[in-house]
Amino acid sequence: MQVSTMRSLDRYIGIPLCFLMDIVWVIASFFRSHKKREPDLSRTLFIELSEMGSAVLVDPAMRYLKEKQGSELFFVIFASNAESLDILDTVARENRFYLRMHNLLVLAIDVVRFMRWCRRKQITAVIDLELFSRFTALLTVLSGASHRCGFYAHFDEGFYRGHLLNYPVRYNAHVHISINFMSLVHSAMGYHKSPYPITPVEPERLIPVQARISAEEINASQHVLDQLFPAWRDMKIVLFNTNASDLLPQRQWMENYFVELAGILLRERADVLVVAIGSEEEQKEVQAIVDEVNDNRCCSLAGKTHLRQLLALYHQATCLLSNDSGPAQFAAVTPLKTFVVFGPETPDLYRPLGHHIETFYLALPCSPCVSASNHRKTNCTNRQCLSGIYPQKVSKALLDYLHSLDQAT
Repeated sequence: MQVSTMRSLDRYIGIPLCFLMDIVWVIASFFRSHKKREPDLSRTLFIELSEMGSAVLVDPAMRYLKEKQGSELFFVIFASNAESLDILDTVARENRFYLRMHNLLVLAIDVVRFMRWCRRKQITAVIDLELFSRFTALLTVLSGASHRCGFYAHFDEGFYRGHLLNYPVRYNAHVHISINFMSLVHSAMGYHKSPYPITPVEPERLIPVQARISAEEINASQHVLDQLFPAWRDMKIVLFNTNASDLLPQRQWMENYFVELAGILLRERADVLVVAIGSEEEQKEVQAIVDEVNDNRCCSLAGKTHLRQLLALYHQATCLLSNDSGPAQFAAVTPLKTFVVFGPETPDLYRPLGHHIETFYLALPCSPCVSASNHRKTNCTNRQCLSGIYPQKVSKALLDYLHSLDQAT
């Protein structure tokens, strides 16, 4: 199912369904006890369907809940993004539910399966991480959980998703998303008696843990590099992530800029090996960039590694240049120096966690043009927020970093 179709369904079907569910909920309230119960977070389900990188961004909040409450954690996500939960393994495999989005019939079947799964797992609380999705608001109720926490519009207009959350939290569009996620957990724990999350979030709480990479995974990544470029051990590996997700393809830096940048690095440094990464679906586009560079020290690994192998590859590499997308977020749980190009989004809200991240962002008057208020949708075709970040500027930052490593040795 295409992203545009999902957005339309969420708007034109999700809104009336939330309204109808509101009515059902009001009628049902006459038959329920109105005594406010203490939140039961013993078996807490997190909902985040569409963004792979959010599995890393929410991880500090999930670990905090587990540490403070001893909660058993559960997670529901689209099957196409399920691999992102393997990065840190904070949620046990048997506690994950995957929704398929091939078509409406399959999705409807999975929603019924989800309802049965929640009752079998005895879910007591749900934390909805999505930004004003009506579909996930409905899922919170269908889970059967008595405690439902998620983002709430409060006095903001245009965010209607019903009144299905009994622990609503006002989304703050001016702070990093990881702080918003932590505020959801604070509210679910009963720290706030109003939608305003007043509990401070200490910066040290947001430092991500490092992913544990096994010796077998390291060896597997080295074997892949051996086949790709046998002399790689004498090189400084610069990884390129040239693609962005289908959710917001406008985040993609210009392909010709990647080509030009690769040419600069290869001319300036005889010890550089440029390796372009990507999924199996991105192989054709990635290979086209590599072919345009036309140098045997520029290779493609798109589709040749799964996510855990990619994390192991991060341990072999010197640095990563990435669009604002999942691979940049994944690098935050490794020691890899990472450079991220931001355009329609802002690093103020979505910068990868960690101290080894450097961003490029023009902060034009129109930026960021995507937000929760427009469901991260834009029809901008000029993308001057990205085309104005020239390869020469990015190459200087990368070359300066490589030079600093030379001096350190």
